[in-house]
Amino acid sequence: MKSLSQILTTTLSVIAGGIVVLHLTWGQASPALPVARAESNNDTACDNTRTVQVSGAAAINVTPDRALLQLGVTSTAPTPEEVEAENTAAIKNIIAAVRQLGVADKDIATDYYLVQPIYVDYETMRIEGYRISNVVGITLDDVSQTGEVLIAALKAGANEVREVQFYTSQLRRYRDEARKLAMQAATEKAALLAGAGGTQTGCVLNISENSWSYYNGSWWAGRDRAMWSQNVVQNATSEQPMPDETPISVGQIVVRAEVSASFGLE
Repeated sequence: MKSLSQILTTTLSVIAGGIVVLHLTWGQASPALPVARAESNNDTACDNTRTVQVSGAAAINVTPDRALLQLGVTSTAPTPEEVEAENTAAIKNIIAAVRQLGVADKDIATDYYLVQPIYVDYETMRIEGYRISNVVGITLDDVSQTGEVLIAALKAGANEVREVQFYTSQLRRYRDEARKLAMQAATEKAALLAGAGGTQTGCVLNISENSWSYYNGSWWAGRDRAMWSQNVVQNATSEQPMPDETPISVGQIVVRAEVSASFGLE
């Protein structure tokens, strides 16, 4: 049978206010417990009463290593059965031609399929035929094949090219790099403004991302917009150079990021 000294324990619990916990057992010594104390250091505290708020942007020009082609066939015929048969045959020819160039089935998919009646008179709703638009998306891991695949598809019966888009498989990498450069630009801008005002920046009080995006080529003035809106521009090359004989000019895509930051002034 255990003695009272073996089973009787006195405990002082932690309550709000940070009272230290001690466990005392009669007849047995307890090891000392470390006590953690939070000490404020006023010397390193940020002054948020005097601040400078800036924005920074960066753009990385990237040579793309992937391509997406959207092309297909628009067919018309008097009956739904005829137009469907005609369109299906044309699409099969296009897919077969693309496969012969080494494009895998997983990289070929239907992107758009639409069947429409062709009305002679909208008042009487009389139909004279039917139209089918069938568009397939073709993803290329080698951008040097873009022109070759496009020509092969056109020769096989494609009569519609919706889009040829280039992008990078390393988008996350370049996006994160653009974010870092944008923050660097904001930091440098804040230091410049603070110096011009006879002071210097302290610690960062707030950071927010305004946007990130990428532009394919110069469409929608993407290239020009990136050139006048950023503080930092960086060029990143691809390991897949385009051959001189390709009819498609790949160019570069622009990966862009913009941040806002607030700095304390010392």
